[in-house]
Amino acid sequence: MAPSTGSVHPVRALTVYAVIVAALYALVFFTGDKSPTPELGIDLQGGTRVTLTARTPDGSTPSQDSLRQAQQIIESRVNGLGVSGSEVVVDGDNLVITVPGDDSSQARSLGQTARLYIRPVLGSQAAAAPGAQQTPVQNPETQAPVPGEPEATPAPQQRPFPAQNPPAPTPAPAPTSEAPAAQTPEAPAAPVPGSPEAAAAEIAKAKETRQSEDPTVQQQTMATLDCSAPDPLQGNDDPNLPLVACSTDGTGVYLLGPSIIDGQEISDASSFFNSQQSRYEVSLSFKSDGSSTWAQFTSANIGNQAAFTLDSKVVSAPVVQGATPVGSATSITGQFSQSQAQELANTLKYGSLPLSFQASEAETVSATLGLASLEAGLIAGAVGLVLVLVYCLIYYRMLGLLTALSLVSSGLVVYAILVLLGRYIGFTLDLAGIAGLIIGIGMTADSFVVFFERIKDEMREGRSFRSAIPRGWARARRTILSGNAVSFIAAAVLYTLAIGQVRGFAFTLGLTTILDVVVVFLVTWPLVYMASKSRFWAKPSVNGLGAVQEVARERKMAAAAVSEEA
Repeated sequence: MAPSTGSVHPVRALTVYAVIVAALYALVFFTGDKSPTPELGIDLQGGTRVTLTARTPDGSTPSQDSLRQAQQIIESRVNGLGVSGSEVVVDGDNLVITVPGDDSSQARSLGQTARLYIRPVLGSQAAAAPGAQQTPVQNPETQAPVPGEPEATPAPQQRPFPAQNPPAPTPAPAPTSEAPAAQTPEAPAAPVPGSPEAAAAEIAKAKETRQSEDPTVQQQTMATLDCSAPDPLQGNDDPNLPLVACSTDGTGVYLLGPSIIDGQEISDASSFFNSQQSRYEVSLSFKSDGSSTWAQFTSANIGNQAAFTLDSKVVSAPVVQGATPVGSATSITGQFSQSQAQELANTLKYGSLPLSFQASEAETVSATLGLASLEAGLIAGAVGLVLVLVYCLIYYRMLGLLTALSLVSSGLVVYAILVLLGRYIGFTLDLAGIAGLIIGIGMTADSFVVFFERIKDEMREGRSFRSAIPRGWARARRTILSGNAVSFIAAAVLYTLAIGQVRGFAFTLGLTTILDVVVVFLVTWPLVYMASKSRFWAKPSVNGLGAVQEVARERKMAAAAVSEEA
């Protein structure tokens, strides 16, 4: 005997599904700043390629282990879920990043070294205009606040944390306006611009001024530092020395003390919207040692500024408002957009690169397959879907019509989800993903077939169309759940073990498998149940089950004849 189906509320189930569809399309049309279309992969729309050239402080050739480690970290930053369609490959001593679309800034941002340090602020001032001379602020208590930063009393001109004294400063040579006389008959050859030797020379020269421990040199550097010029340090600063650094927006110059916390102490990072302050922020959680250090620093420096420096630039320099308890998260604030906050959180979450890189000019990559292939695939899929629907209408009639309605409703949800995934997690749809969608939709049709055949089995046993539907559903849903569970497990294993476009295939296959269950339970079963209550749909000429009912009558007559003979 079939298990009881309990109370059936088809209108309630259909209403829940309608609310889900309405909510998804409300998010599609009323959130985000992108068009309501799915993001396409490199093979369909092309992309942007940027070559990252490694820069080492001593000008030596980077090791292949360091390049492979950098490749893995960058892949995690851009493709943490494995569905963005981006590519990161090692090409000799370079890394080549290719991202879908024409946004070159995204590819460039992936090459951030992401060396984060938290340093105490010893002084700050507005950045000088390029080529202009500016008198540095000598009295930090009377200086004007830097634009874009909160007003606060800066920290005194000494390292406030930790308590131990820094190493004795080494006096820097006084600057002279004339070049020194040659000490040898032959001057060494100047390094070739753009070579590793030239990059090492630039880094060493920048450290002499921007990381000097001489207060006079520090003040002169603050007055003359050009924040609009490329930064030769860019993540190569020494955390044990002071640093003169620009803000990321180029409006302020900071004198910072030695680092108190290394970015390696970050255990997690995420972005969020602070509704009280109406801004996006990045929340950081530290490991045990970093959390203890941060708690000590904040308790001893209330009212002072602490600078979060990323690749030798100040991302944010908030004022310490109070002591942060051990184990509590802290936030990086700034003029972040939603995408900028998310990118910074991903950059910090997946760690710093073992090398610093210089990005080349972005170049456009044409689609490997192109929109023609997409159109051909969609046409083939549409033709196949139409043929399936025509067959269902001929074979199942009314039930085939319900199959069509279920597949259309499933397609609406799939489209909205693809748009939202592309908008919020960077999902891109390529041909492998389209293949996963087609297979998943085919499995949805299989679920309908299982349900309908169970209805036929019940009717062959002599039950009416109305009574066969709930009993058939009670038996069919177990098979549907079991089949989809196996399919989802296979997709999950494939997603975990695979790389590249295969992960996109597994992702869309798993997604459509979940939606199959939702559609069957919230759309197909309620529609069929409502049809069973209608006299019109119960007619054999309408529901196409007349032959099955005839088989049931013949069996009943045969059974009656046998009983009479007995």
